[in-house]
Amino acid sequence: MTDVKKVVLAYSGGLDTSVILKWLQDTHNCEVVTFTADLGQGEEVEPARAKAKAMGVKEIYIDDLREEFVRDFVFPMFRANTVYEGEYLLGTSIARPLIAKRLIEIANETGADAISHGATGKGNDQVRFELGAYALKPGVKVIAPWREWDLLSREKLMDYAEKHGIPIERHGKKKSPYSMDANLLHISYEGGVLEDTWTEHEEDMWRWTKSPENAPDTPTYIELSYRNGDIVAIDGKDMSPATVLEELNRIGGENGIGRLDIVENRFVGMKSRGCYETPGGTIMLKGHRAIESITLDREVAHLKDSLMPKYAELIYNGFWWSPERVMLQEMINASQAHVNGVVRMKLYKGNVIIVGRKSDDSLFDANIATFEDDAGAYDQADAGGFIKLNALRMRIAAGKGRQLL
Repeated sequence: MTDVKKVVLAYSGGLDTSVILKWLQDTHNCEVVTFTADLGQGEEVEPARAKAKAMGVKEIYIDDLREEFVRDFVFPMFRANTVYEGEYLLGTSIARPLIAKRLIEIANETGADAISHGATGKGNDQVRFELGAYALKPGVKVIAPWREWDLLSREKLMDYAEKHGIPIERHGKKKSPYSMDANLLHISYEGGVLEDTWTEHEEDMWRWTKSPENAPDTPTYIELSYRNGDIVAIDGKDMSPATVLEELNRIGGENGIGRLDIVENRFVGMKSRGCYETPGGTIMLKGHRAIESITLDREVAHLKDSLMPKYAELIYNGFWWSPERVMLQEMINASQAHVNGVVRMKLYKGNVIIVGRKSDDSLFDANIATFEDDAGAYDQADAGGFIKLNALRMRIAAGKGRQLL
């Protein structure tokens, strides 16, 4: 790709992307535009500007995308109660389509003909970035250094940085114990002792959450207000999407909520062990299912549940910008028209316990559901015919000698 004139690099200012910046300048002899996204990762992003400027970058983008991230990506995903392989709340996966979108927007704004990222050739992120890029700009060129160069260890990266005068702290040449990724939805940990699936994760690894053992002995009660399936207020206080998630992270972290240790199946074919902290997302998932339990029609709820694994797989594998994900999203959004109301929950030592839910759109009718006299609201004799009709095919089969016992 020696014909690349200008490339937009997803740039954090850390070791990998700083080396990539210089490598792009030297290997591809092209102009580099840097893009640094603030997704609520909890680290300063402004230092990336000074680093990029020192390396001769003239066009530097540093964007606060926290509200867009939660409003347009996290919230739509949670409307579907999305969980990958029964446990993972997709904290890394859901950030990648937004980064891909912004990379392409900046490429269009600056006239760049290529994008670049620091994802390795073993992981899912390369797929997510590039599927998104190709969906949004079919002719874009992608430069993935980890698939081209021979700098395949931290020490080689550090040596390259020193040789080329890239200002990176060596930290005594000690390898960081974990590969981490963070945004407003979660923080992930991979590598180090976690590569042995029998070894327990270390307590001092966790950044956002107290251990359940050290969480308060008194439960915390909160109320979440929903409109069209999204949280709009906590304890009656209106909040923006990003502020909602920030506050739930704080409350959940204090109560030891949201830790996860799983082995997942990557799209590229291997199994990978990861630990995740998703305090706010764990609360959101439980709360959303609670408000849906009283506002959604039974068959709508069951249909959503049956489609959710496919929807989760699409996000995990990088197909956010695919027509099938968009189609599913339209259906999911339509289902949320009456998902309004309030959920009350108790948070205690790692547990999220639903203790109440109410809605003006509730389909729960106490007059029908009661175990007391319902004053004729429901004729119990009707159940006999209902049962016989549902048993008809089994009675016919049994009459033909097809008993199961």
